[in-house]
Amino acid sequence: MERIQQLQDNLNKVQARIDAALQVAGRAPGSAVLLPVTKFHPLEDVKILQDLGVKAVGENREQEARDKAVQLPEMDFHMIGQIQSKKANSVARWAAAVHSIDSLKIAQGLNRGMELALERGDRTISSLQSFIQLSLDGDPARGGTPLGEVTPLAEAIEEATHLDFAGVMCVPPLDWEPERAFSQAREILSGLEQHFDRSLEFSAGMSGDLAEAIMHGSTIVRVGTEILGTRPLA
Repeated sequence: MERIQQLQDNLNKVQARIDAALQVAGRAPGSAVLLPVTKFHPLEDVKILQDLGVKAVGENREQEARDKAVQLPEMDFHMIGQIQSKKANSVARWAAAVHSIDSLKIAQGLNRGMELALERGDRTISSLQSFIQLSLDGDPARGGTPLGEVTPLAEAIEEATHLDFAGVMCVPPLDWEPERAFSQAREILSGLEQHFDRSLEFSAGMSGDLAEAIMHGSTIVRVGTEILGTRPLA
């Protein structure tokens, strides 16, 4: 019971921060949702979150997420970590959404994986919500798509049979102010919205910068430690 109350209190505190940031930004209540990040935390915590009304969580590691998804099929698991091309097929078997597509090769691997998963009966939903991770500073070591390649990659995702282009994900470079990163990412997203003539999602903001992300239009805020506590050692 103590852990249940702890997680409930933490969820309430983070949600209050999101609600306050939305109010300051002049945005509608509920226009940014919380995605708890459960990497390294046990399945029991994910079960508690589900019982507390959480519908989706974020994971960074393919095998860990796959194991959790098998044991808790009612929860939506979002892949928010970098994906190796050889793991794209596996990710497509369990992910409700992928926030970290950073190349055509990954997109094609996910699409093929979706096709195989549907053929095998591993999935019943025929499309995968797909986000492009932006590389604002062009550093390939941190993952993300170079800005000049974002629109062609978005078009390829849009044309893929089993992928739905949902929006973009942004992680501010280490030496950037969050305001600068989110402002630039918002401009890119706005251009994509004009290009595709529809609203898109903006996965941006974590514990330390969620207010800035929401000010620039974030619709999905990813928070881990502030909800679940310090991650156990892997």
